[in-house]
Amino acid sequence: MTKTKKVATVFLTAVFFTVIIMNFSCAYASSANTAQEKMLIAAGVPFGVRLHTDGVIVVNLTAVGTGENAKYPSREAGLHKGDVIISVNGERIGSAKALCDTVGKSEGRELSFTVKREGKEKNISVCPQKDGEVYKIGVLVRDNAAGIGTVTFIDPATGMFAGLGHGICDSETGELIPISYGSCEDVTLTDIIKGKSGAPGELRGFFSGKKTGKIIGNSFAGVFGALSSVPIELSAEQFPACGRGYAHNGKAYIYTTVDGEGRQKYEVSISAIDEGGAQKNFIVEVTDETLLSKTGGIVQGMSGSPIIQDGKLIGAVTHVLVGDPSRGYGIFIENMLAAAG
Repeated sequence: MTKTKKVATVFLTAVFFTVIIMNFSCAYASSANTAQEKMLIAAGVPFGVRLHTDGVIVVNLTAVGTGENAKYPSREAGLHKGDVIISVNGERIGSAKALCDTVGKSEGRELSFTVKREGKEKNISVCPQKDGEVYKIGVLVRDNAAGIGTVTFIDPATGMFAGLGHGICDSETGELIPISYGSCEDVTLTDIIKGKSGAPGELRGFFSGKKTGKIIGNSFAGVFGALSSVPIELSAEQFPACGRGYAHNGKAYIYTTVDGEGRQKYEVSISAIDEGGAQKNFIVEVTDETLLSKTGGIVQGMSGSPIIQDGKLIGAVTHVLVGDPSRGYGIFIENMLAAAG
């Protein structure tokens, strides 16, 4: 936690909906005895994310049947909300449909589930129960997620990128979603819901259908992946990536896109720096009157917006403080680079 006044609620600033059915003082590359700061493109452009889970996530445990005939096979077997079902009887489970098909064909015979819980694998035996003409185990599961966020940086040499500044977590369990594969797409922003005290705002838009790259990883410091091509319009201006030990209280600015005017530069202020933190490394306050008039401050969809101070890319916006939408948290760029490898 940062050394600042405690705030009751924070909110991740990427818009995500789900569907049922990383200590460097500076990021550098060394050559002989010379250290060179990593030069990155500060993107600040929106992107759409589609993720498919590695296994299926147990969202809830439910009854099979009703009334006196109601049974809870999964709960009684020891399945927990938040478990990730990896395989059944040794067969990999890649979707909610695959799980339903496997259980449906069981004819009530005991099934051996391999699940991941808190990073460890467990084996759990479950006996499906008949509900009408269909065999069920009493679970609701999730196998994908999608939403809108902001690209933080692009490595011009490789096309690798990172965004969001925080992980994509399951909305029901709060656990980081394990991904099998994912893609990023162009998005068109259509509306802004301004933030106000107690009610975080958001950017609204739609996916264009044009894929621009692939998502490789989902970490607590953001998502990362590879672009099909580096946007030429962003390549001209690059910044040394260096936050920890260089960031200081005072003026900075962010690159972000909130409307049809495209990527813009807005003034912010940095305070309450915590160099030892993994995620919430400092407070970001929007001081730019133009951005305040458009969005009310930091809104969902702006997470990942790159922060520039003294000509250096120091980090990204990650969360908004629900009680004061003009303020939120930021993460050091080193933490994002470390997570992205």
